[in-house]
Amino acid sequence: MTVRLQREDFDAAAEAAKLTHGRTDIGAVVTFTGICRGSESGDPIKALTLEHYPGMAEAEIARHVDDAKARWPLLGVTVIHRYGRMQPGENIVLVVTASSHREAAFAAAEFLMDYLKTRAPFWKQVEAAGEKSWVAAKDTDDAAADRWSKSRDAAE
Repeated sequence: MTVRLQREDFDAAAEAAKLTHGRTDIGAVVTFTGICRGSESGDPIKALTLEHYPGMAEAEIARHVDDAKARWPLLGVTVIHRYGRMQPGENIVLVVTASSHREAAFAAAEFLMDYLKTRAPFWKQVEAAGEKSWVAAKDTDDAAADRWSKSRDAAE
């Protein structure tokens, strides 16, 4: 398991290759890369700034990676989340999940992204049209994340 928070960019292909290097037990790798958009609802975005609590953010992400590993038979996980100021087209987040079969790799990647989008201790500020504003949570993102707690409750 790899969890990193960093200012600098990452290479998604290199991270996936690192996770699978020399492994013959992995049959599926799912990668998701979140990228800074250049507009939101038609309005141009100049930049996005992400802030976090060092130490706490890594621990919380690691806790959710452990939860994903308990739910699905994962053989490897990498989560890299950037912080600081990013411009449109730059990478923000990478989630790589590996398993023997695709179903577990896809489900775990989606679970982790839903968590990162809604519950990870990050704060997002958007620069647009000469103004800066903090981004509020979206009901649709919360609903996507809530389905995982419902599926966990149904399984217990």
